[in-house]
Amino acid sequence: MAKGERDALKLYREKRHFDQTPEPAEGGVPNEQARAFVIQKHWASRLHYDFRLELQGTMKSWAVPKGPSYDPADRRMAMPTEDHPIAYNRFEGTIPAGNYGAGKVIIWDKGTWHPLGDPAKGYREGRLKFELRGHKMHGRWTLVRMSGKGDDDKRQPWLLIKERDEWVRPATEYSVVDEMADSVKHLEDRPGAVAPPSSKAATLAPTDGPPKGSRKAALPKELTPQLATLVDEPPAQSDEWLYEVKFDGYRMLARAEGGRVKLVTRNGNDWTSKLRQLQEALEGMDLPDGWYDGEIIMPGTDVPADFQALQNAFDSARTASIVYYLFDLPYCAGYDLREVPVEQRREVLKRIVERKPHGNVRFSEVFDAPAHAVLDSACRLGLEGVIAKRKGSAYVTRRSSDWIKLKCHKRQEFVIGGYTDPKGSRVGIGSLLLGVHEDGKLRYSGNVGTGFNDKVLADLRGKLEALKADRSPFQAGSEIPRNAHWVKPQLVCEVQFGEWTRDGRVRHSVFHGLREDKPASRIVREQAVHDAPVDKPAASASSVALPATLRVSHPDRVVDAQSGITKIQLVRYYALVTPLMMPHLKHRPIAMVRAPEGIGHELFFQKHLDRYKMKGMVELDPAIWPGTPPMIEVGKPEGLLSAAQMNVVEFHTWNGTVPAIDKPDRMTFDIDPGEGVTWPQIQEAAQLVRALLDELELPVFLKTSGGKGLHLVVPLRKKFDWDTVKDFSQAIVQHLARTLPDRFVAKSGAKNRVGRIFIDYLRNGYGATTACAWSARARPGLGISVPVRWDELKSLKGGAHWTVSTVHERLDAGNEPWSDYEKSRAALTAAMKKLGFER
Repeated sequence: MAKGERDALKLYREKRHFDQTPEPAEGGVPNEQARAFVIQKHWASRLHYDFRLELQGTMKSWAVPKGPSYDPADRRMAMPTEDHPIAYNRFEGTIPAGNYGAGKVIIWDKGTWHPLGDPAKGYREGRLKFELRGHKMHGRWTLVRMSGKGDDDKRQPWLLIKERDEWVRPATEYSVVDEMADSVKHLEDRPGAVAPPSSKAATLAPTDGPPKGSRKAALPKELTPQLATLVDEPPAQSDEWLYEVKFDGYRMLARAEGGRVKLVTRNGNDWTSKLRQLQEALEGMDLPDGWYDGEIIMPGTDVPADFQALQNAFDSARTASIVYYLFDLPYCAGYDLREVPVEQRREVLKRIVERKPHGNVRFSEVFDAPAHAVLDSACRLGLEGVIAKRKGSAYVTRRSSDWIKLKCHKRQEFVIGGYTDPKGSRVGIGSLLLGVHEDGKLRYSGNVGTGFNDKVLADLRGKLEALKADRSPFQAGSEIPRNAHWVKPQLVCEVQFGEWTRDGRVRHSVFHGLREDKPASRIVREQAVHDAPVDKPAASASSVALPATLRVSHPDRVVDAQSGITKIQLVRYYALVTPLMMPHLKHRPIAMVRAPEGIGHELFFQKHLDRYKMKGMVELDPAIWPGTPPMIEVGKPEGLLSAAQMNVVEFHTWNGTVPAIDKPDRMTFDIDPGEGVTWPQIQEAAQLVRALLDELELPVFLKTSGGKGLHLVVPLRKKFDWDTVKDFSQAIVQHLARTLPDRFVAKSGAKNRVGRIFIDYLRNGYGATTACAWSARARPGLGISVPVRWDELKSLKGGAHWTVSTVHERLDAGNEPWSDYEKSRAALTAAMKKLGFER
């Protein structure tokens, strides 16, 4: 080890006893050409993510409590820690108790990082910009030191921020730490490296059966297509890619099942009724059941495809001449082909298209030539550009750098925010005012006044007048032409242009038509990337991807103003904790708390399905509660998600299970503080209740309530009826109130418990319920009810110690604190005798 490296690792070595910990004392080979990064998920005193970058012979390190986020609005705190040896990149294991950083460590992600600028200078000055090429982490990121927040430069906190690029994902749609939770230790060090397809697999005949990598799967109702990443030049390793025409049309998916075909846009809109002739053509080809991916175009007179003519065809309903180019096949004949290399998927697709051809349905061929030659030829022919697809790559349902787009001209979509009046003999409009979204606002991006004919101008004027607005939709401060007319920012147009100016305006712009297949809210400035990284993120058994059949209405509605949690985030939370929550729900009647407009508005307590049909919910025997509609239970995991889609926030369960519902199998005590009671008093109360139950030789398990207090649960053998169990729980509470009257009361009601605690035994009555473990609570912050060990009670900060936002800090512990619950079930006879309780 060099002296400089040894000095840099001095603090690291001083903190550790290497005869007790499996961590490496030193070692590792620096590589300045491909610097390593690693993110280690570390369950120490609190879960956090250790982010490490190879620089100057060691791993510069930061602790990121919440882990990284692909949302630029999430500025994640990153506390600097001591340098680690490069050999630490491969460490995964458990640091024994009593050692510094004791706890479990996994390699959550690894790969290479590529500094944008001088990395040593950036680190020294507290502003590091870089690109990550990992299994989970991609794109451009920034680490910036916060001034004035620490005692010295070495201890000042930093922020880890996602830069805006093709990889950005809103936190409302995606959480990488939740959806990709597992280790990548055993994956290849070169993230996404894939073996080329074998010669046999590349030439499969129809009789050879499904290609290698396919798996049996039901045909999903919906499919999100793979999207391409814009790059600024052809790839250096040209022979590693396939090249296809970039069609000047609309992306279109076809779903074939039972001889019927449905045509769907990239955003899930059903366009079958607009494309009846194409539907008939596809149905006449006897397609195997599957999802087919392609693009529809209108062949042009002077150019291969005419985007404006395609738009006009829909306006006039003359769609018979539309041609559908097919280029991929994610599902086919009962198999999921997404993990099959692209070459083999195309072979299967080509056989299908050629088996019973139709003139309006064509197979998208590839060009066997160097990348620059393909692009030059495409541009000379008047094409929009070229799509390149990495050989051997899978089909992923998101934007990917395994598909890249090379454009002949700068061209993208813009939102129309206004227009100017025509001059001279021109009719309709003078020019359209264009914008793109940036940081949640519509930024003015210049105008376009060419590319129209008289018919288009008149048609545009009619559409724009229907969207009149009183105020500008653009961000304040923009220099916009005088006497502009404002419109609601709902229309999207495609524009070709020469360049972007320094102040974000387009020059030499030409209108190419309106787009109906892309929502205005998603239009941002396209940024070309250089040398796109290999894209092959690791699969995760902990993925919380929602079922394709689940439709979440109003996904962006805010459920809780304090935390900012939206409906889609709450649905994803329940998807995440479903495996932990289902054992607590099994066979138990439930009640639900619904918040249709968010928790700040009216809440509804629901025990029956009534008119609501929730997939995965089961109606129980009406005899459980005669004279009312049937009670319900969560019969399948999807019940949690369908309920969350119906705005359910809380799930409460009975103390009994079916079919033996007449005898409860647990006794619950809810520590319910009165006004003026502090959290330490609640902790003390829990210990006192536990002490009494210990005297009665009754086991008791602890969980946070998700609200103000705590829940204590005694697992019972099914011996006594509801009234007996409830009466005995009341006797326990009355004993506490008599013994410690300054701390406990035995009567409910706010006036009775000012400064004192009511141990709520009423939860033990027939039909009464308690918040289920892992249920969110309809209170500001969205706390959750979590099983805990008794030795953790002292460290809890409140009944809502964990929330929907911070649940990832607790997932690894899961239900382990209650691992002895089932075998601890007790009979009450001896306890009743000890307390002097008479039935």
